[in-house]
Amino acid sequence: MFKKNLEMSFLLDFYGDVLSERRLSVMTMYYNEDLSLAEIADEIGISRQGVRDLIKKSEEELTALEEKLGLAKKFLNLKDCAEHIETLINSSDVNKEIRDNIISLVEQIKTNT
Repeated sequence: MFKKNLEMSFLLDFYGDVLSERRLSVMTMYYNEDLSLAEIADEIGISRQGVRDLIKKSEEELTALEEKLGLAKKFLNLKDCAEHIETLINSSDVNKEIRDNIISLVEQIKTNT
């Protein structure tokens, strides 16, 4: 359950802007602010079941986006590759100029991901 919540929170951070304002608000309250269904229902003036339905539909939408586009997975893979390159370059005996250029590129990858 905890892993699923982290994954959904990551997808929300990654694709959340494609959700309607209402769905984004509900998902943010649920996943990022850790509010209960009842607390969210009181906040936006609908039933707990209505909140649950919004969350489930939003989760399905975010999951479908990731299945089709795979951008979040690509992002994580690129980040892992950059970290691996950084580890390799720091542990090997490479010309300082080349090393500095590679580290600079890795930093650019990290900041643009």
